[in-house]
Amino acid sequence: MSLLSNISWRSIALWKRNRDVFLTTWKTNFLPPFLEPILYLVAMGLGFGALIQADIEYGGKSLEYIKFLAPGLVAISIMYGAFFECTYSSFVRMYYQKTFDAILATPLSLEDIIAGEILWGATKSFINATIVLGVIAAFGYAELPGLLLIPLIAFVGGLMFASLAMLFTAIVPNMDSFNYPFFLLITPMFLFSGTFFPLSVLPEWGQQLALTLPLTHIANITRDLSYNLLSIEVAIGAVYIIVLTAACFLASVYLMKKRLVK
Repeated sequence: MSLLSNISWRSIALWKRNRDVFLTTWKTNFLPPFLEPILYLVAMGLGFGALIQADIEYGGKSLEYIKFLAPGLVAISIMYGAFFECTYSSFVRMYYQKTFDAILATPLSLEDIIAGEILWGATKSFINATIVLGVIAAFGYAELPGLLLIPLIAFVGGLMFASLAMLFTAIVPNMDSFNYPFFLLITPMFLFSGTFFPLSVLPEWGQQLALTLPLTHIANITRDLSYNLLSIEVAIGAVYIIVLTAACFLASVYLMKKRLVK
């Protein structure tokens, strides 16, 4: 509990610092999340989707492949937005720019700094996912009123992935070592979390394994909200996200404090 007791409202100051840096380069930060879903929709949805003759059954609805794919792109942007921010970007601020050392000269505690970084990572997920959502909604691949809740899911999911990312930032010896979590965790989630195809096409053991992956639950919730569906997967996913976020947040604060104190 001492870890949480040392976190105060001052962590918002760290969030504001990262926000101000982001706003100075907003044009370059805006273009990738805007163009990427369009490229995926054209290449995967229209290109690869043209080879798929039958519609995909999901939640009692019959969806064209491109409509199945679109919410998955939002889920992917949630994962990448927070994970990149709280691995590479946080490591640069901590190790190369010495930003954390400078901030420690202010009233902020170590816990405030870590919490502020995670909060900003969640914000990046919110920003990126909202941009992608706007693109797919413009194409008619998300429906009201469910899509209005997706930005909230993006922020909560961003907290989960940001906390998970901060765990790796706390233990990797150098920046090159981030190749391991990206290759062993992020890439498998990108491919096998139901973003590009229904989990039902996997063997039973593959489906069970996919349900252990954080992105699977984000993808399920995002897709259900996009098409105004209610299923048990949403409730299960919500519990999974809350539990994993709490566990990773506490662990990341503890391990990052241990590293920074050294």
